[in-house]
Amino acid sequence: MTVIVLTQCPVGLRGFLTRWLLEISPGVFVGGPSTRIREALWHEVKQYAGNGRALLAYNTNNEQGFAFETHDHKWHPVDHEGLTLIRRPNEQVAKPAVVQRGWSKASRRRRFGNR
Repeated sequence: MTVIVLTQCPVGLRGFLTRWLLEISPGVFVGGPSTRIREALWHEVKQYAGNGRALLAYNTNNEQGFAFETHDHKWHPVDHEGLTLIRRPNEQVAKPAVVQRGWSKASRRRRFGNR
């Protein structure tokens, strides 16, 4: 089983993939091509994706039972002791907004202690 997911790719690339795979949802292609055809399709996807992103997942004989490759994704596959994991980029977390302290009794207790 082979799955290719396209995001923001040219329509012509989607049309090309429909020759070999079934488009079950916009940009999601599923099928069972041979290894040689799968590699040729992935080569074409990477070449013609333009500014879009692509993901390829397929069955293989390993511990997980599948493998995947990415093209122009922020998340990248990383081999960790024989398992393929996804490395997500470390994004800066926005600082929370400053909470204004109110004039309620509970707010005064928090600020000044229990008096």
